[in-house]
Amino acid sequence: MSESNIIKQTYQLGQSIWLDFIDRKLVQSGELKKLIEEDGLRGMTSNPAIFEKAISGGDQYTEQIRALSGGRTSGEGGGEIGGGLTDEEIFYSLAIDDIRAAADLFKSVYEEKVKGADGYVSLEVSPRLARDKTGTVNQGISLWGRVDRKNVMIKVPGTAEGLPAIRHLIGEGLNINVTLLFGLERYRQVIEAYISGLEDRVSAGEPLDGIASVASFFLSRIDVLLEPVLKEKGLQELKGKPAIALAKQAYQIYKKAFSGDRWKVLADKGARPQRLLWASTSSKDPSFPDTVYVDALIGKDTVDTVPMETFHAFLDHGHVAETLESNLPEADQVLDKLSRNGIDMNGVAQRLENEGIEKFIQPYDQLLKAIEGKRAIAAAKS
Repeated sequence: MSESNIIKQTYQLGQSIWLDFIDRKLVQSGELKKLIEEDGLRGMTSNPAIFEKAISGGDQYTEQIRALSGGRTSGEGGGEIGGGLTDEEIFYSLAIDDIRAAADLFKSVYEEKVKGADGYVSLEVSPRLARDKTGTVNQGISLWGRVDRKNVMIKVPGTAEGLPAIRHLIGEGLNINVTLLFGLERYRQVIEAYISGLEDRVSAGEPLDGIASVASFFLSRIDVLLEPVLKEKGLQELKGKPAIALAKQAYQIYKKAFSGDRWKVLADKGARPQRLLWASTSSKDPSFPDTVYVDALIGKDTVDTVPMETFHAFLDHGHVAETLESNLPEADQVLDKLSRNGIDMNGVAQRLENEGIEKFIQPYDQLLKAIEGKRAIAAAKS
């Protein structure tokens, strides 16, 4: 690829493209190395659904599952029978190996001139802990210690219960990727949790340098949920616009939060702003371009994490321009029109958060069942 490919051009405008995908074949085959070194990939995210497809979809993990299971089978709900690791413990052993290997490939990106600007790989706490502050904190600290890589982020859902967990984990010095954000009010609360966590570290006499965080704002799910509502209310002209409008307003919130006197105190001590990350960026509507969300939200100091198909589509025919702060009055008008027509975007965000948790729990449970099945096969052969 040319030095001026679209991914690298986007980075020159201040936005980093990350990949929302991981599996062992990608990491071990040399393909991920190529994406980093030739195509300009800057980081990677994962979630339970991604790992479920990776582990359930083939035999690349079978031998390790057999070795970790020790020939033992698990009980209902991922428990254990006769000792050995639980299905969940086996999953995180598999995932941590992949995350470490990917993080090592991104080390050169992480250690560039502006150290820690990019090169991160994200690993999520169990989706079953989305409403459990204490459980999230405990597992987050455990995973951070086990992965043992400075360029890893622990993903924590930005639920009401997740907010104090985020503050606590930032205070402990972890890198945090706040996930499942759909609304502006919750985004403001996430910023507060991040800044407060940094302030907690200052109060404890701990350093701020090296801590990184992103706030992952999910896009396409907003437009998918609203499409029938807009049709019912005769607002079809707004189809495909609410998510982009919300993202543009979120960026204005970001710019205001990470400036001013309160932030300057932390910045002077080495703190970095918590970048906005655009997630759920694949177009779900065939009437829109497959790069619609990537093209529309390119801006300074942001991240866009894309599935493999969208990565290649953007590389092939994306449009590179500073679009994140273009047409801001139109974005305001879109959200104002939604409000005037009785569409409560905070209510929409809460519904999407609830659905998002379930959409991660389902593949997570399927993943544990797949591991249970592979363990049973291993036990039968032993």
